[in-house]
Amino acid sequence: MTTKSINRRAMLRGAGLAAVAAPALVGKGIAAGKVTWRVQSHWPKASSSFSGSLQVLADQLAERTEGAFKLETFGAGEFAKGPDIYPLVRKGVVPMGSIAASYIQDHATTANFVYGIPGTFRESWEMQHAVKNLGLEDLINEELAEDGMMLMSEKVLPVEMVVSKKIESAEDFKGLKIRSSGAMLEYLNAAGAAPQYIPGSELYQSLSSGVVDGAHWGAAVGAKSMSLWEVCKYHYKPALGFTTDSWIVNLDQLNDLDDDLKSALLDLMEIRFYQRSTEYQAAEVQAIAAGIEENSIEVTQLPQDVLDILAEASTRIMGTEAEKGEKAAKARDIYMGLMGDLGYV
Repeated sequence: MTTKSINRRAMLRGAGLAAVAAPALVGKGIAAGKVTWRVQSHWPKASSSFSGSLQVLADQLAERTEGAFKLETFGAGEFAKGPDIYPLVRKGVVPMGSIAASYIQDHATTANFVYGIPGTFRESWEMQHAVKNLGLEDLINEELAEDGMMLMSEKVLPVEMVVSKKIESAEDFKGLKIRSSGAMLEYLNAAGAAPQYIPGSELYQSLSSGVVDGAHWGAAVGAKSMSLWEVCKYHYKPALGFTTDSWIVNLDQLNDLDDDLKSALLDLMEIRFYQRSTEYQAAEVQAIAAGIEENSIEVTQLPQDVLDILAEASTRIMGTEAEKGEKAAKARDIYMGLMGDLGYV
């Protein structure tokens, strides 16, 4: 069974199940006994995605299988954190984890395209369409299959910066120490900032101690749940881009599951992708309102001279990423084709 067939089958079945409340599964998977998978998340337990994404997935999976398939959840750093989660799952220490696709650039030339190229798409649905319908997820899974791994996108979310210092010009932006990851590191660096990667479990301390001046952890929802607005009062728009969180699964352990339990997991992850992406858009509006009221944040626009520099950087990043290989070039074409259809290029 190929990775592509898994994704396509899950998508079709998930679309049908999403229309109605799915009953608990009844079949030989239930009779075969209970299964518990440990899941190592890149989200700290304080993150809204730990409870709103991973815990909901665990609760709904247990309900759908009448308790036959349970997920034991671990926050960032309990077994591993950040880029160390992928090798942990690949070795089978845990069957499943959550990651940002940018963590696995050394394993897939298309990783940053799945994570999201900054300065390209302007709406959540555009990234959803590119990942699920136009083939970005299929491309990365063709690469990851060689490692015995499979990725399923968990949600699409905006990326927006929170900063402790006001930015009124490109000169103000120059040298700002911003927590970032993936292609966003190069993107922010091109505009004159000084980005660096910091694991989520260390982010608040790094901000409060002045190790970094700002960060992006998703956008408003992430800033609120991680208490970033306590130390960063300036929230900047527009979104630097749209990105994804992802599930990563060990294929051998997935294929060892009974068919009923395997289908329950894959179907639910597919359904939750669309549900969670939509939920996140609504939650962003609510989080911004709460941040203004509770933390007295200032929501403002990045200066035009900074936006102009970022636009130039986006074009360069796209070209650099496409040069990584044949599949990366195909991923670039997916981006450019959709952006052309939308009138962005």
